[in-house]
Amino acid sequence: MKPFLAIFLFLSITSSFYSQTSSDKENLQKYKGFFNFEYSEKEDKIFLEVKDLDTEFLYVHSLTTGIGSNDVGLDRGQLGNEAVVKFIKAGNKLLLIQPNLRYIAITENALEKKSVEEAFATSVLYGFEIKEKKGNTYIIDFTPFLMEDAHGVSDRLKSGNHGSFSLNKSKSALSLDRTKAFPENVEFEALLTFDGEATSQTLKEVLPNNNSITVTQHHSFVKLPDDKYKKRAFDPRSGAIYISYLDYSTPVFEPIEKRYITRHRLAKKDPSKEISEAVEPIIYYLDPGTPEPVKSALLDGARWWNEAYEAIGYKNAFQVKMLPEGADPLDVRYNVIQWVHRSTRGWSYGASVIDPRTGEIIKGHVSLGSLRIRQDFLIAQALLNKPFAENDKNHNKMMEMAIARIRQLSAHEVGHTLGFAHNFAASTNENSSVMDYPHPQFKLENDEIVVDDAYSIGVGAWDKITVKYSYADLPSEVNESDFLNGVLAEADDQKLRFITDSDARASGGANAFGHLWDNGSSPTEGLKDLLEIRKKAISNFSVDNIRTGEAYSTLEDVFVPLYFLHRYQTEAVSKVIGGLDYSYAVKGDTQKPVKTASVEDQRKALSVYLNTLNAEVLAIPKDKLELFPPRAYGFGRSRESFKSNTGVAFDAFGAAGTASVLSLQYLLHPERAARLIQQKTLDNSQLGLDEVLEELINSTLKKTFKDSYLQQVQNTINYNVLQYLFNLAVNKGSIPQVKAVTNSVINSLQSWLESNSNNEVFRSQLLREIEQFKKDPELFKPMIQAPEIPDGSPIGSYN
Repeated sequence: MKPFLAIFLFLSITSSFYSQTSSDKENLQKYKGFFNFEYSEKEDKIFLEVKDLDTEFLYVHSLTTGIGSNDVGLDRGQLGNEAVVKFIKAGNKLLLIQPNLRYIAITENALEKKSVEEAFATSVLYGFEIKEKKGNTYIIDFTPFLMEDAHGVSDRLKSGNHGSFSLNKSKSALSLDRTKAFPENVEFEALLTFDGEATSQTLKEVLPNNNSITVTQHHSFVKLPDDKYKKRAFDPRSGAIYISYLDYSTPVFEPIEKRYITRHRLAKKDPSKEISEAVEPIIYYLDPGTPEPVKSALLDGARWWNEAYEAIGYKNAFQVKMLPEGADPLDVRYNVIQWVHRSTRGWSYGASVIDPRTGEIIKGHVSLGSLRIRQDFLIAQALLNKPFAENDKNHNKMMEMAIARIRQLSAHEVGHTLGFAHNFAASTNENSSVMDYPHPQFKLENDEIVVDDAYSIGVGAWDKITVKYSYADLPSEVNESDFLNGVLAEADDQKLRFITDSDARASGGANAFGHLWDNGSSPTEGLKDLLEIRKKAISNFSVDNIRTGEAYSTLEDVFVPLYFLHRYQTEAVSKVIGGLDYSYAVKGDTQKPVKTASVEDQRKALSVYLNTLNAEVLAIPKDKLELFPPRAYGFGRSRESFKSNTGVAFDAFGAAGTASVLSLQYLLHPERAARLIQQKTLDNSQLGLDEVLEELINSTLKKTFKDSYLQQVQNTINYNVLQYLFNLAVNKGSIPQVKAVTNSVINSLQSWLESNSNNEVFRSQLLREIEQFKKDPELFKPMIQAPEIPDGSPIGSYN
């Protein structure tokens, strides 16, 4: 009886289960597309049909909704990493596998391919139990995969010291609003909730509840492009972004690492015509949530690129439109420019979904920080002479400058998604590229500051070169290498420079022409001009730089970008000192690989640079200090404000100290000091470290003022000079020769201080500092008293 009863109960339960499943299936929401799937509202599950095993496709994850903080770095519309994946069957499971495409063999020899595949690891992204099989189709419960933290939200929060959070699946659910199926892609979304505790103030500021974070995660399965796309070789001179992989089938006498540029697919309808429309134009769509006048500015700026495509024989090949109603910005079929809100100013960036096998760009996605426009408005507000003296609505010039930057920013970030890298040397070629970071350009005319032409309009000469290299059709009678070298020869003929991130961002950077946020063919002349404009703007600065009824604390915040207006041009000039003029030259071209910056340029750069350590430049005029009372109730200091060592009072010495640190950290960088030693050894007529340190001390520690306020400002600067000399003498990055020269200079300075009677009180303090340092240099820790500098970057974009 017992066995019979057990069998009876089993059959009853099984029958009931299948009956229930069959009934539920009648109410399933069905989706037909690249993958077919069904949604069960009762179970809140998605069941995916998998027909073609071992067939590769593209998987992309992203965030539909963000956290709203630049520092946290989890934005609305943020793309994750794409991956080529495939389903394989293993027992009663389907495994979603990511092959290793970094190491491959492009050959007809199947065994050679297999040997490489077996040599390097693959990754199983998920394992699915097979729920049902219908012919050659397998049905799996896809829900658990969608409920994973694929985008790494919890890891990002933890690594940024924002708190420890873990996914709470009981508070998570599928989201159907943007879950859709199309013939060549399927899109899924899930609402994910993370429980934990926010530990950083940055995160706390953007959460409604410090113990819970909810975001919506997006997943895309995309059909891979066909094999008609033609890869194009990468050249370091081209300004193109690239992919790379190692091809182990390569003959030993050829490079094993292959590099190809990233670009959209583009072809003429009529290749025989000099000018033709495209088979499929490259179309970008703007987020309809963007307000005016920003909307029009973003459309205008992005459309600049069409000029470059026209120059290579394409008509209307690049277009910008509004995103259609109901379209999902994360749908891979749309290249999108998205307007992203955060709690503070933040980076804008251009990202792409790329076929990692070929470099073909499938989707471009631009994220533009909405608070960026306010920074340029603030800069203009600080520079203009009494803009609100008569009318609190007199903001036209400020808005014009801010909107001009937004146009440029739109073009810049779209450029990345077209496949183009930064060109931080473009400013030396009359702003030849929108792929530079442009500092606003100002002029002094009739003793007034003019901001009308702060930003260039349109793509530049370099941009046309990069478009031609990446997108121009190859003439039938010319091979690819000859054509592409010919394009780059055009850049040489126009004397266009290209320097990108790795050579422009280094704090001890050596490239004398590759800089962020700089102006002018000569960085030194640019700094000289900017210091004059800064001086004029500070002398003009008044309560009329804010509107009636605004707190004076707001006036202080307007003054911040003006006071530090020279910060980026200062960094640019520092790289001329001990600097190099070099390019990404290749054998056979006409570029000179590297040469040392001329001694004339270096000495002139040092002379102008030392002005940024002069109290007469850094001291805020006494009458302006009256404009900065203690912060008003409700208007406390923020990361955008001056910091203070004087409590609630405005710190006049601290501002100068902060600015001096800005200059000293670049000038006395161990790498720069080592280059100065080296270049003097190779050419005795060149600028050397001993001369730089001597000029620095003469311009700072040996400088005196009769005015007690100026002298105390200079004392603040001088103290920091001494601390940076100590640091250079013991820094682990300083070579022995640098330490020897610096210690010798410190000894000489000590002797001079002991024999000099000026500035007695402060002189005694400096001597005590030197004596303490020399007792045990290895225990030295910089005692910089200057407040931290307020946020500067991003005044534009990151990528």
